[in-house]
Amino acid sequence: MSDSDKTSFSILGAGSWGTALAILLARNGHDVYLWGHNTPHIETLQQQKENRQHLPGISFPENLHPVSDVSDCVERASNCLIAVPSHAFRHVLEQIISTLKNKPVIWATKGIEPDSKKLIHEIVEEKLGNQHIMAVISGPTFAQEVAQGLPTALTVASNNPAFAEQLAGWLHGESMRAYTSDDIIGVEIGGAIKNVLAIAAGIADGLGFGANTRSALITRGLHEIMMLGIALGGKKETFMGLAGLGDLVLTCTDNQSRNRRLGLALAQGKTMQQALDEIKQTVEGIQTTEEALGLAQKYNIEMPITQQVSNVLNNKITARDAVHLLLGREQKSEA
Repeated sequence: MSDSDKTSFSILGAGSWGTALAILLARNGHDVYLWGHNTPHIETLQQQKENRQHLPGISFPENLHPVSDVSDCVERASNCLIAVPSHAFRHVLEQIISTLKNKPVIWATKGIEPDSKKLIHEIVEEKLGNQHIMAVISGPTFAQEVAQGLPTALTVASNNPAFAEQLAGWLHGESMRAYTSDDIIGVEIGGAIKNVLAIAAGIADGLGFGANTRSALITRGLHEIMMLGIALGGKKETFMGLAGLGDLVLTCTDNQSRNRRLGLALAQGKTMQQALDEIKQTVEGIQTTEEALGLAQKYNIEMPITQQVSNVLNNKITARDAVHLLLGREQKSEA
């Protein structure tokens, strides 16, 4: 990469995904400034030059700089990338509005805002206006594998096609291929609802129902994603790509997925709190389940898998009975 192709990023969110993106972009030659809300944690990152809590054993490149003040972090860079849980996104954005100015806002947050049921781009538009350059990064990406430099592909969707191409180029490297899209809504819905379905897949696998059940859940789960996403304005082809089917398969089939691990734990008879204590990270699918059902009700979309996940999470039904109820639903055409 030539010097003219290099830029700088402030990354807000020092969890596993934010740190992995920081490492990726720094390795690609960009100056990266990483902030997290836990100041002692940031100070530890500064001292140890790695995130031992989330990505142990992966050293930071020299051009990755942990920063303890969020405004300072944003001021230092040309682009702002937010990688915090969906429930914290609005608060973080509000903290930086005065220092953000006209810098592009990028997010790697996957989820729907609690209570308001707004997608992330709707929060950005509410706070910054719909003319502000914005982009979302999503796709089948486990943070650990991105940080390790294993081959990965993802999707960049933006309201500005030229910026989507530019951002994809900044992300692109020896082990990363980025594809562009103009379908922000589709990419957001795919990234959010797949977490709900990963809980369902974990439950089914934890109960020992096998590969046939998992395959059916993934396929019918994709149908739920598509129905809701299209109703909200997403494009059908997006859900068949990396940010839809790709992310869904990844999250439903590998135990690196914290949502899948939650489902496995619940199937084994553990309480919600016991499962969360083991996982020790935000499990986005819990809150997203209820927000997705609220949107489904608003747009008159049937989401039976999501409904049964909600019933299990709220202790209305056992995990085993939820799967049997899904299998016992009225016979109908697949389409």
